[in-house]
Amino acid sequence: MAISVKTTGSLAANGVKVLVYGQAGAGKTSLIKTLPSPIVLSAEGGLLSIKDADLPYIEISDMDTLKEAYAWLTSSDEAKAYQSVALDSISEIAEVVLNAEKKATKDPRQAYGAMQEQMADIIRAFRDLPGRHVYMSAKLEKTQDELGRVLYSPSMPGNKTGQSLPYFFDEVLALRVEKDAGGVTQRALMCDTDGLWLAKDRSGKLDMWEAPDLGAIIAKIQGEQ
Repeated sequence: MAISVKTTGSLAANGVKVLVYGQAGAGKTSLIKTLPSPIVLSAEGGLLSIKDADLPYIEISDMDTLKEAYAWLTSSDEAKAYQSVALDSISEIAEVVLNAEKKATKDPRQAYGAMQEQMADIIRAFRDLPGRHVYMSAKLEKTQDELGRVLYSPSMPGNKTGQSLPYFFDEVLALRVEKDAGGVTQRALMCDTDGLWLAKDRSGKLDMWEAPDLGAIIAKIQGEQ
């Protein structure tokens, strides 16, 4: 078998893969509008916030639709027109998978185990789409540690799935919505952890806080800014 030696400098051409999580109504879906030439895979049905952008989307209602969407993205000439793929949200897609598994087995533990395995495969498959930026949004989960501190992280059905989700991505950003000193609501992407909110930036190019503009963030990571 021939060994293919690559260089890390070519990784930028493979696209930026980013996970963003936040509370309901924070604007995770609206972020899709800031992606370069996106197509949306929606399992939430909450696309009203991007209605005016008139973006193309595929509604994910079951596993068959998800598989068909992946096959289309990887083989269709029409799909090559889209520079970015947005899965909104990966938390809801996991629910679609879990519901399918619950129908296939009477044992809830088996259903969750099968869902975890399938979601790992699904996340890797879409994350590794070559030459495309991939954006996945996730719901927010709050937990409490032994010191009584509230911790924030991406939410998925099943503890193991949620805990492993950040490890699939180089960029894990928290979409924060806070009020400033004047009482004005501000939205920003948190790109590094403060010990309470989970976030990471393996590119090392992002500041602690970035404006909620994925196109600008992608350009910054790829050295275009």
